[in-house]
Amino acid sequence: MKISIERGTLLKAVSQAQSVVERRNTIPILANVLIEAEGDQVLFRATDLDIEVVDKAPAQVERAGATTVAATTLHEIVRKLPDGALVTLTADAAAGRLTVEAGRSNFSLATLPREDFPVMASSDYDTNFSAPAGVLRRLFDKSKFAISTEETRYYLNGVFMHVADADGGKVLRCVATDGHRLARIDADLPEGAADMPGVIVPRKTVGELRKLLDDDEMAIAVSVSETKIRFATPDITLTSKVIDGTFPDYSRVIPQGNSRRLEVDAAEFAQAVDRVATVSSERSRAVKLQLEEDRLVLSVNAPDSGAAEEELAVAYGDERLEIGFNAKYLLEIASQVDRENAVFMFNSAGDPTLMREGNDQSAVYVVMPMRV
Repeated sequence: MKISIERGTLLKAVSQAQSVVERRNTIPILANVLIEAEGDQVLFRATDLDIEVVDKAPAQVERAGATTVAATTLHEIVRKLPDGALVTLTADAAAGRLTVEAGRSNFSLATLPREDFPVMASSDYDTNFSAPAGVLRRLFDKSKFAISTEETRYYLNGVFMHVADADGGKVLRCVATDGHRLARIDADLPEGAADMPGVIVPRKTVGELRKLLDDDEMAIAVSVSETKIRFATPDITLTSKVIDGTFPDYSRVIPQGNSRRLEVDAAEFAQAVDRVATVSSERSRAVKLQLEEDRLVLSVNAPDSGAAEEELAVAYGDERLEIGFNAKYLLEIASQVDRENAVFMFNSAGDPTLMREGNDQSAVYVVMPMRV
């Protein structure tokens, strides 16, 4: 195999591949990227057996062929090459080496045979539809902060993507929760998605998927089966197993009867929470909200390090309320708000609180209070 490829193109493909590769693995071939050259393009394929990413890139192919080489090493080399360089990759199967040349730089890397590389079995997908990158980005970006990191509750270690009923009809919905906070984001149901099975997309896949969704104009082809999900652009295909488990009935957690309404400037609120939380002890990071007519006092009292208080002008017309929250959870939820105002709906100091972005019903957040 011998190919010449522009450094920027190669870097983009290899960086996507190396981020899928597991750093600590017991199977040497899983640390490698499979490079397959044919016609006028090269395929870069990487997998950790749960996720597989395939990146197509244009190249001058002098000799077709395939080899596998350590993904992180190749990525580091390409990253350090000068911008605009033309990189030549030459594989010598007999010697088990891949030569990387660019200008005066020359590297010789160990390879492993392509036959050893595991290719994810292609499955039949029950549902295929297309969705704009911007829509998918919003669904996953706004929900992923609430993904649980607790391994024992593995079914919460991802984003539950499914078709749901909303006021205006059926929607494509993403939900994530860790038991302390919950995010539920809706988007218009894409054509062809109505029969999609509900799947839990793993945390790592959500992170990798983000790299495919930067171009708002791009349409992403989504394919879903009971066990796998695939996202594809013309150049990159990301296939992932889904979490084998049942996502809990989240609708029971979303409070319906919260009547005390607080409206606050989202950016001001987030900055104020951040400031007062500076003094709180790292363990609890509890922030107290004291609500009276049209004013909100945020306070932190950490006996070992000090106290802080800040007052904000808000829209609130209900009876006085004192409620405490974990500062980190409040900040994460407040930072999701794209609109100017955040609306909080409270019931009592011990009940879950609901948060929306202004009058927008398509994004709903729930956060559990803390005792302060």
